[in-house]
Amino acid sequence: MTMDSPTGPPVDPSAFRKAMGSFPTGVTVVTVACADTMHGVTVNSFSSVSLDPMLVLVCLEESSRALGLIERAGVFGVNVLSAGQQDVSRRFASRHRPAGPAMFDGVPLEAGATGCLVLAGAAASFSCRLRQSYRAGDHLIVLGEVVTLVHRPELEPLIFHAGTYKSLEHESRRDRSAARRLARDPGAPGQRPHRRAA
Repeated sequence: MTMDSPTGPPVDPSAFRKAMGSFPTGVTVVTVACADTMHGVTVNSFSSVSLDPMLVLVCLEESSRALGLIERAGVFGVNVLSAGQQDVSRRFASRHRPAGPAMFDGVPLEAGATGCLVLAGAAASFSCRLRQSYRAGDHLIVLGEVVTLVHRPELEPLIFHAGTYKSLEHESRRDRSAARRLARDPGAPGQRPHRRAA
């Protein structure tokens, strides 16, 4: 059995970007310190890869300054932002942020075991040793082995969906409000009326 190649007009990049926006993701800041240089960049292409060994990946634009620094340092950090860190995400996503250590002015940091930069208040932080990188179109897939981690399960993660920031805390409050409204009005639209036992 053979499959015909799909035909039709090529996919428009802006349509592709919008469609991918329907997939909610967390938000991370990838950090690296090399010699007297420090750098951070907001990334939402982050995933676990393996448990044995513990591997994660991030995807970085091939023009990203972080790539050369990670290759030189051999280590990098991935900080999963918490719901209250929208300003941190915007800071490290800005093309106009200052370079070097000034990039982290006013951003609380903690010492990482491998020399990685750990952002205080992140929901989780992974200090990684660079394993390998792979070219994929206009990005590089950077594979890291997790050396140490910090996890703060009490913090809700920051969510990015359809071009806006959201939080699970906000969504759960909305769900609880809806549940309270339904409790007051059990006959509200979309609700199945309770049947009495015969």
